[in-house]
Amino acid sequence: MKNLRGVTVGGLSIVVTAVFFLIPFLFVFLIASKDRVEANLLEFSLPKNFMLLDNLAQAFAARDYLMVVAFINSVILTVVSVGALVFLASMVAYVWQRRSGRLAGLINGLVLAGLIVPPAIVPTIWVLQNVGLFKTMPGLILIEIAYGLPFCILLFRAFIASVPRELDEAALVDGANPVQIFFRVIFPVLRSVMMTVIILESVFIWNDFQNPLYFLPGTQNATIQVTLLNFQSQFSTSYNLLFATILLVTVPPLVMFVFFNRKIVEGMAAGSVKG
Repeated sequence: MKNLRGVTVGGLSIVVTAVFFLIPFLFVFLIASKDRVEANLLEFSLPKNFMLLDNLAQAFAARDYLMVVAFINSVILTVVSVGALVFLASMVAYVWQRRSGRLAGLINGLVLAGLIVPPAIVPTIWVLQNVGLFKTMPGLILIEIAYGLPFCILLFRAFIASVPRELDEAALVDGANPVQIFFRVIFPVLRSVMMTVIILESVFIWNDFQNPLYFLPGTQNATIQVTLLNFQSQFSTSYNLLFATILLVTVPPLVMFVFFNRKIVEGMAAGSVKG
């Protein structure tokens, strides 16, 4: 009876997932594969003429290859931000978990504040303007790092709690200083949770629309999500090109999630063992 109930729940979960995720994605793929006349009908049907590659080429070439510029900006933003998040969050989490005292209490308060307090857009823009980072890629990278740090620190701290302190003590006896202990002993052990942070934050930053819209305005500075909004008005009568653009934006994070979803589960499970 319990097995039947489990199979039923699992089957319903698969159906719900297909309805809300697979079917919309299939619809986007079909519309992006049609010509302009057939795509404008917005029918869930197979294309009479398969035009996907031509539509993708036109989407890339639109507005002097703005999509290519947006892809480059999004890749730079994602790679640099995620790399900084991994190093900074892991170091803060290590100090927070291993050392008690006033510093640990301060870190705890800052991390919780980062999770609870909503971002203040106008004051943040004012600060960026005064330091000369508004409308710049470094400024947006700092914003992504600041917003992503609290969550990443909590993940790393939960995992570091399961790492035996004996590793630290053995390295200390061998003459290693705190920096060497972290980078040579602790940091390599964080591989599983590191993959979780990289995948989750890469998908989040790649799909981020709000922060680039507020902190990096301008056509040449546009990221992939902001460019998609601009193309929505340009391709309002060419749904084949609009859906081809949506497909270009959706595929990279989807591929990453499909191939590395097991790493996400392993990292989350490892971090929940202790802490």
